[in-house]
Parts: sequence; C-alpha cells; structure tokens
Amino acid sequence: MSKTAIITGSTSGIGLSIARSFAAKGYQIVFNGLEKNGDDIAAEVAAEYGTKAFFSPANMLDPEQIREMAAQAEERFGQVDVLINNAGVQHVAPIDEFPEAKWDLIMGVNLSAAFHTSKAVWPGMKKRGFGRIINLSSIHGVRASAFKSAYVAAKHGVVGLTKVLALEGGPHGITCNAICPSYVKTPLVDGQIADQAKSHGMSEEEVIDKVMLKKHAVKEFIPLEFLGETALFLASEQAGTFTGQTVTIDGGWSAS
Repeated sequence: MSKTAIITGSTSGIGLSIARSFAAKGYQIVFNGLEKNGDDIAAEVAAEYGTKAFFSPANMLDPEQIREMAAQAEERFGQVDVLINNAGVQHVAPIDEFPEAKWDLIMGVNLSAAFHTSKAVWPGMKKRGFGRIINLSSIHGVRASAFKSAYVAAKHGVVGLTKVLALEGGPHGITCNAICPSYVKTPLVDGQIADQAKSHGMSEEEVIDKVMLKKHAVKEFIPLEFLGETALFLASEQAGTFTGQTVTIDGGWSAS
C-alpha cells in the first residue's frame, strides 16, 4: 500500500520540491498552498510520477480547515503516514516598527499551524503505530538575526514543539524532527537578493557574499533537492529511532 504525505505550503518553492521528491518515491501527496492553480499542480505532479495527489486550499490560520484537510486525506487515501509542516511567511523590520498584525500572521502560519496539523493527524498515526512529522524550521530556529523578531521566535518555537512531539510520539511509533536550512536558492530568495541590492546600493554578487552567505563556512546556497532527500530519510522506516532532532543544513553557519 502506498504511503501518504501531507505537505503544507507545497505549491511552490521548497514545499513543491519536497513534494516532487516524495512523489518520485511513490508517495500519495496532499498538496496545500495559496496558489490558485493548486489543483493543476497536484494533477501535473501526480501524472509525472505515476502516483495520486489532490490539492487542499486549507488556510493555515484556520484550525477547522486544517482538520478538514487531514480528514479528507484519511478518507481519500486511507491514512496519513507523513506530515511535513512547511508553510511559512516572513516580514523584516526593527522591533519598534514591526506591525503587530505581521507578528500575529507569522506566529499563526509558522508555528500555530504546525501544532494544529500535528494534532489533526496524531490520532490516526497513534492508532496505526506509525507516523513521521517533519517540521521545516530554519537556521533561525537555532540562531537569531536582527529585524526578524517574529520569524526567529516562531522558528525557535517550532524546534521546541518538535522536541515535545518526539517525546509524546516515541511510545506510539511517531517520530518528529525539524530541518533547519539556511538560505535555499528559490525564486523567493532571488527576489530578496534583488531587493537588498537595491536598498543597500550593492551589487547582487555583494549581497550574496557579504549578507546572505557571510556566516557560511561553505559559501554556497543550499540546493533544493537536499531538503527533499533529508525529509525522505526522516520519513523512512530506518529513521525510527531518529527523533527530536534539529537537522541543520546551513553550510556551517551554526558551527560558529
């Protein structure tokens, strides 16, 4: 029987890349995201890899919609084996200028949603004695940067939640781990490079070298496919005793 993975924020960027990695291994995928063509994305990936998929437009700020997404996955695919909490948003500003609404949004999508999705799939995983929850945290889950108060707080919270779920899930065959990448080369990061170059009066090469990769020992962006391969290991049977961990993929940033 094919395994099923729910991947939030999976219609673009990191989430879509991870979804493709799992589809390539035969997983049935529940896509989720903000893109209006989510149904088309799910259908295209399913056809490309010969698996099954559907798209849920569940709003990560709405616990009822999250519960409905989990219920639909159980109904259509029989079970949820893997949950990957990837959905996230960002805003950068000094604390005295940080909009309160942005704080609430970031905490809701980046942290609270991971609690609600995990709670929604937990009973089924517990009943079957198997489950893999993988939280996409960030290097900012273990290190701080100025002007990112909400994001850093939320990502640290995700690491804490990961450890609690690992402890509670251990007796029931449920593992929970956090992947903490630094800058991953995505269209979103390409946009950030251009924006920072303009705002700082720097070339894009200078932004990459002096800002984004400054703290990296390995002066390279994290390849997208590394995250999918890491998540596949964490989802595997062989990772049954690997739990409660923060897996940093950061070019050596956290070593300093």
